[in-house]
Amino acid sequence: MNSTIIKFIISITLALILSGCASSSENIVKKEDSFGNYLSEKERKRLALENVIDGNILLAKGDYSLALKKFETAILYDTSAGIYFSLAKANLYNNKLNLALQFANKAIELDSTVADYFILLSDIYNLGNQKKSAVEVLETAVEKFPNNYQLQYKLAVFLEQDRPLSAIELYEKLLKMIGSDWSILARMSDLHRRLGNISDEIITLERLLKIDPGNKSIIKNLIDLYLIQNRNSEAIVMIDELLELNPDDISSRQRKIELYLTEKNWEKVYNEIELIIDSKELDFQSKMDIGYFFFEKSFRDSSALPISKMIFNKLDKDSSYWQIKLVLGAIAINQRENNKAIEYFKYVTENANWSVDSWVRLGALHFDNKKYYEAEKIMLEAIELFPNEYYINFILGLSLAQLGKNDSAAKYLKRSVDLNPRDVNTISAYAYTLSQLKEQDSAIIYLERALSLSPDEVNVLGTLAMIYNEKRFYDKSDSLYERALSISPDDAIINNNYAYSLSTRGIQLERALDMVNIALDKDSLSSAFLDTKGWILYKLGRYSEAKYFVEKAIEVGSESAVITDHLGDIEFKLGNKTRAVELWKKALEIDPTKTDIEQKIIKGEI
Repeated sequence: MNSTIIKFIISITLALILSGCASSSENIVKKEDSFGNYLSEKERKRLALENVIDGNILLAKGDYSLALKKFETAILYDTSAGIYFSLAKANLYNNKLNLALQFANKAIELDSTVADYFILLSDIYNLGNQKKSAVEVLETAVEKFPNNYQLQYKLAVFLEQDRPLSAIELYEKLLKMIGSDWSILARMSDLHRRLGNISDEIITLERLLKIDPGNKSIIKNLIDLYLIQNRNSEAIVMIDELLELNPDDISSRQRKIELYLTEKNWEKVYNEIELIIDSKELDFQSKMDIGYFFFEKSFRDSSALPISKMIFNKLDKDSSYWQIKLVLGAIAINQRENNKAIEYFKYVTENANWSVDSWVRLGALHFDNKKYYEAEKIMLEAIELFPNEYYINFILGLSLAQLGKNDSAAKYLKRSVDLNPRDVNTISAYAYTLSQLKEQDSAIIYLERALSLSPDEVNVLGTLAMIYNEKRFYDKSDSLYERALSISPDDAIINNNYAYSLSTRGIQLERALDMVNIALDKDSLSSAFLDTKGWILYKLGRYSEAKYFVEKAIEVGSESAVITDHLGDIEFKLGNKTRAVELWKKALEIDPTKTDIEQKIIKGEI
């Protein structure tokens, strides 16, 4: 072992031993040792010290059991506080917590002027899952040693979980004692974040930034917090600092533009974009990525679309890259500039008819954002280039289905199934479209195939149950709904559709009411869910309540034939027969195939 370490151990050991001695004078009284020999007090002290030194060297080497034996021998010769401390430490290292606790308390009982004794005792309590006792020991020690940094820091760490405000107070005292300290400020920042003290967290992060001015993580955290407090000008200063450290930081440039965008400071928005596009520090793909960012953002915030258009128009002047034309075509569709869109797409078809990924990306982006008309237009262009590409057929089919163009949708979804015959989502989408076309038997065949591939697919179970319900095969329908609920008891659509099925048959109405309430908890503004609840209440004879929910369904959705017919029936039961007939006539105008409604109009009653 390094001689310096040994000297250090000896000096520490001597300090602890001497701190426990009652007197430094030699005691001439002789006592027996364990072998029956008489030893002077001086000889006993020497033997104790030798064993303690050897024990501490063994502790440093990691030989804890042998170290413990050395300390047990030492205590036979000298019962001073320092040796009890060493004995407590060795027992702790050997996982003998009860003995460690006993000896640590003994050390403090003999000498309460040594801070290390209290620190060890608190550690023993903490390792024994007695955190409250550990804290009490440290609080006592802090009162005795008010200037001991280690004690105060240790107590503050212990208090973080249960008494965070006390921990912060202690950390502030420590900072006054020792000045700015990274670890303390970092812990304070975490505590302020946990407590939701945004202003205090900002102050703490600003103090950390003075220690490390170039720390990007702190700067980014400060930007986020400034934005939460609408301190935009300070956020921009921080963003500029980030950009100074890393001029190619695209996300920071995007955030700066977004900030100006929220303030509707168009001049600065366009100035920043000019700087980005003209910058020689950013490569072309980075500029494209910024353009894509604002294009995708435009689906949530329409004010971002002109920004995206400006970026891609500027890039288009300096490059004939086909992907620019593709995005400009998509933007033109969004702005209903169909002639421009055709022009852009024509360029793409002539110059990049080999690339499918960008078409898929654009189509999926529009579909995911419920821009079904735009998705249809883009995918119709793509299908000319890639008639046998699975994703092109699938996205086009889904878009057409969402637009109610089920005949056309079925054609492309069937092709998708042929191209990807084992994909459950594709099969079920095709089957659902077939059911909308009233081709129920064919739909059942495909749904059964999907279930053979994935027996627990809840959406497939629900669609198949719905079709069997329409065919009035109620045993099969109910069995499928029950199976779906056993897999996903809180699924909103399954609960709603099963509840509606039960209500139309007038059975299990209280259970149906519970199920539709589960659906409404998931989506309180669903027209279908509101109508289902209204219809269940109607079946229960609670007509006024039923009217409220069905009218709400029409308010948040649309006047479908089914919902309008339901409202007519409710008005009839409330005694408003003239209003009921008006509503039935309106429902028949919406869907002239509803012969049952026609009969109610003729009779003037249900």
